[in-house]
Amino acid sequence: MKYVPNLYFLVLVILFSQTIYGQPKAEKPNILFILVDDLGYGDVGVFFQNERRKRGDDSEPWMATPHLDQMAYEGAMLTNHYVPAPVCAPSRASLLSGLSQGHANVRDNQFDKALANNHTLGSVLRQAGYATALIGKYGLQGSAKWSENGDAWPAQPLRRGFDYFYGYMRHGDGHEHYPNEGIYRGPKTVYENTTAIKTGLDKSYTTDLWTARAKKWITEQVKEDDKPFFMFLSYDTPHAVLELPTQKYPEGGGLEGGLQWLGKAGKMINTASGTPDSYMHPDYKSATYDNDKNKDTPEVAWPETYKRYATSVRRIDDAVGDIFKLLEDLNIDENTLVVFASDNGPSKESYLPKGYVENTPDFFNSFGPFDGIKRDVLEGGLRTPLIVRWPAKVARNRVVESPSIFYDWLPTFTEAAGLIPPANTDGTSLIPALTGLGKQQESIVYVEYFQGGITPGYKEFAKKNQNRQRGQMQMIRKGSYVGLRYDIQSADDDFEIYNISKDKQEEYNLAEVETLRELQQLMKDEVLQLRMPDTSAIRPYDDTPIPSVKDLDVSKGYTLKQFEGLFPWLPKLDLMRPVSERKLTDVNEMRNLEDGLYLIEAFIQVPEDGIYVFKFTAKDKGLVRLHNALLYDADYKYKTNKTLEKSVHLKKGLHPIKIYFTKCKGAGVPYEFKWTNGNIRKEDYNNNILYNKRI
Repeated sequence: MKYVPNLYFLVLVILFSQTIYGQPKAEKPNILFILVDDLGYGDVGVFFQNERRKRGDDSEPWMATPHLDQMAYEGAMLTNHYVPAPVCAPSRASLLSGLSQGHANVRDNQFDKALANNHTLGSVLRQAGYATALIGKYGLQGSAKWSENGDAWPAQPLRRGFDYFYGYMRHGDGHEHYPNEGIYRGPKTVYENTTAIKTGLDKSYTTDLWTARAKKWITEQVKEDDKPFFMFLSYDTPHAVLELPTQKYPEGGGLEGGLQWLGKAGKMINTASGTPDSYMHPDYKSATYDNDKNKDTPEVAWPETYKRYATSVRRIDDAVGDIFKLLEDLNIDENTLVVFASDNGPSKESYLPKGYVENTPDFFNSFGPFDGIKRDVLEGGLRTPLIVRWPAKVARNRVVESPSIFYDWLPTFTEAAGLIPPANTDGTSLIPALTGLGKQQESIVYVEYFQGGITPGYKEFAKKNQNRQRGQMQMIRKGSYVGLRYDIQSADDDFEIYNISKDKQEEYNLAEVETLRELQQLMKDEVLQLRMPDTSAIRPYDDTPIPSVKDLDVSKGYTLKQFEGLFPWLPKLDLMRPVSERKLTDVNEMRNLEDGLYLIEAFIQVPEDGIYVFKFTAKDKGLVRLHNALLYDADYKYKTNKTLEKSVHLKKGLHPIKIYFTKCKGAGVPYEFKWTNGNIRKEDYNNNILYNKRI
């Protein structure tokens, strides 16, 4: 099957939907991604809280998450899964876009910034034949703070691949969980698609509201539409403010029980009655603990702040159980892929008024066995308690220990839907790790982030991590080793290196170990080779030349690989088997290529250190990677023959390059690639200055 231009794609989808994606529609799983806000790795029973309970130490309070524990028993725990940034906006942006924080357009604390107009989980799965919905917190719609037209919400969910949206559009709205009453943070606005719901949400606690609306949408989708569905269910809890539900969770679950959507003004859901911010879960209402670690003195009650936090977590747990009962009632649970995760580590915020004790994650040790919290790139700020349940494909009680990260989910879901992901994604499909079938490729686990202030000085943390200055931070993981940099001053700063499989608190820095010198340099090189600077999030290493690879024996020319297939985007051709492969020395040899998909693999020879201006023009679609850095993306909504230009600081030597492109009808070379050393001398290095590794 040849590559088909976009003009005809929609028609072909309609005509050939049973075969175009590589598997019958009936075999595509429904996909549900449940994301919660500020839940720590250590907050979930199977990840950590159950260990506290088993120790029987009355000075260590613990919470229960029975439904999440059951989910883990029926599926897989990913114990080394990371978020790409330790705060919500960039973490969610990378999740939705499939891009690392070295490429995503939302970085640091850029709340409400418009998510780039490119492939997203929603758009990719919609093009794969899915009905798509986003329920709950969004916060990537756009704002005048970040762009001139930001307040027009150019990136609201319906413009980023979702057919339906119900929830909080703005980031800050998610800090109040009673939109109508606005008990602590003032009234907030819920939107259905782009319409503000101004009335009728009395006493609607958002965890309950999002759950009931999600259940209604899923039920309608299954009963009325034969498409598979993708839902991004994005809770705004247990993030502060630490509010309570109106009443206990309704009995039962699923179609007839649990939370139900009533749709009546003032009674939108079946828990919209009673007193807002009043219900404490009975497991915690009268909970006590040994606050002074003295058995001879009476235990004291948990401070209400923590009763509230535990109740909020338990409410989410109940909602998860309710949703699984719904999937069972609808007879779709076997082939529904459900992922549960948190957007970052635990928070120390409560937003409660004076009189409440401070919310500190060390009450439950919400950070688990790690150091760090939200806004730290220590493990406690980045590890997420991720669970996957997919009975049709994932065995029960499975533990996946290989490192992975949020932007792996776009290629994972794309593969589950029977497609190859877009070429721009930085992620790696986790299907082999989840199913045990095939070889799992190594994920690129990389984090960059800026935050002022210091890491909290909790006594549970290693001394070196207490009150440490944050500033510019980076983390990269290579196998069992984590490279960590805090308060970065320049690209020359050494990484702290930890064997994270043995040293979970990152206490023993191995950077001076002689056998790890090579790893130190590898980390320094890779963090420059896998990212592109962003002027909205300036880093002290932005202007550092990208290192070349070690000396290789090369000869003039390049490798050209040809692929066949029909895709709605330029696919990540590295994952496909070429139908042909040849060595060429002149780009003019590509003038008469047949229509199809192509990948060039080569090196460019940089004559000396300097700033180089690269120009790329595609006659249809194209994408260029320099090392693992995304140099050009001429795929999504690219205007044919538009020249893209970028300046890059390079070290002298060889730099690997990959050029992905499509060839459509018509003669001629399908792209133009030029680079100029404008810093030293004006000289074009055209398409022909490419090199192959000599065999």
